[in-house]
Amino acid sequence: MTNRLFKALVTSAVLGLGATTAASAAECIAPANPGGGWDFTCRQIGKILFDIGQVDAPVQVTNLAGAGGGLAFSTVVNERNDDAELIVAASSATTTRLAQNAYGGATADQVRFVGAIGADPGVIVVAADSPFQTLGDMVEAIKADPGSVAFAGGSAVGGFDHMKPLQVMLAAGFDDITAIKYIGVDGGADAITQTVGGFTQAMTGDMSEIVGFVNSGEVRVLAVLTEERVPGFDDIPTAIEQGFDVVAVNWRGLYVPGGISDADFQKWADRLQAVADSAEWKQAMVDNGLAPFTKVGGDFQSWVDGVVAETEELSRKIGVIQ
Repeated sequence: MTNRLFKALVTSAVLGLGATTAASAAECIAPANPGGGWDFTCRQIGKILFDIGQVDAPVQVTNLAGAGGGLAFSTVVNERNDDAELIVAASSATTTRLAQNAYGGATADQVRFVGAIGADPGVIVVAADSPFQTLGDMVEAIKADPGSVAFAGGSAVGGFDHMKPLQVMLAAGFDDITAIKYIGVDGGADAITQTVGGFTQAMTGDMSEIVGFVNSGEVRVLAVLTEERVPGFDDIPTAIEQGFDVVAVNWRGLYVPGGISDADFQKWADRLQAVADSAEWKQAMVDNGLAPFTKVGGDFQSWVDGVVAETEELSRKIGVIQ
């Protein structure tokens, strides 16, 4: 064998090894274009996984936009169902769309939900001069006259913002939820403007959308829809402590292909828990306005199953699905 041939063979072997290593690196699909929540989830979690040594190579991020997350979901289910090195960014929008059959017949049980490690808390907000001082005041007003309180929100009818006041009223024992007025507008800022301007009596949205308005004194938050009060906003009571057992947060998390093994599922659960426990993720939450919300592994999967069932039931009641 000539020296030149030997070097060529060695080079080929090294390149082949590198290709194998690259191919086995973990991948995170962001079901949207760069920018926004799903892209943030993949890039931030992927970076921290590598930084804290949970993966041996940087996580590859693939943006796969289409059908509000439906294209990515279909691709995972139909083409990569047993890929143990694949994770996919998910949020409350994912489970809402699955519950409402927005992914063309796809169902939540076709994948496995690994966990959520941060959330944008849901809120119920009124103008600063509103007569409603507590969430209970508003609930009683709606019970007495459902048409007297209209909510503005940044999602369409049947979307996540619409669901929040419906969940509160159901928790209060009020079943006629189709009588509750909801106006979907173009984003949280427009919803706040509707409420501050007196066109609606309340706004339903996320904490990140209202911080500036709270700081300026234009609005009051009747309730935050988390299990515990949000750090930095400790004066805002939860719905739970006011007697309404509702948690509605826009969580940031992951799902994996449904065909992977229990061991591989647990591997990703452990990795995600390590990210949640890291100083790097805690700083990322502060920097991006997320509240603590950690549910990982089987606990999260069970929680998602319950959320999907509840959202489906609510969606049928208000006529979003048949």
